[in-house]
Amino acid sequence: MNWFVLVASGLFEAVWATALGQSDGLRKPIPSLIFVVASIISLGGLAWAMTSIPTGTAYAVWTAIGAVTTTVWALATGAEKATTVKLLCLLGIVACVVGLKVTS
Repeated sequence: MNWFVLVASGLFEAVWATALGQSDGLRKPIPSLIFVVASIISLGGLAWAMTSIPTGTAYAVWTAIGAVTTTVWALATGAEKATTVKLLCLLGIVACVVGLKVTS
């Protein structure tokens, strides 16, 4: 269950990061509210997951899920341009997260 919570928390990290980027320095109310709510959910889930998953592993997985999801969303919406190097780097992050799960 804690791994499920960790993955969900990583996805909420992507939500708050995207909302923060759209908030214009926390000046736009709706993206700012989404940022605050998603941050609380994301960090709360990370804290819960860390009750049974080692801190280093949990934090690395949480960060990687958030980073990859945020980047994939930006690529899908056209906010960022996809390049071969960028896609290979994202695959490398995913491979490392899988490695952490397998070894923990």
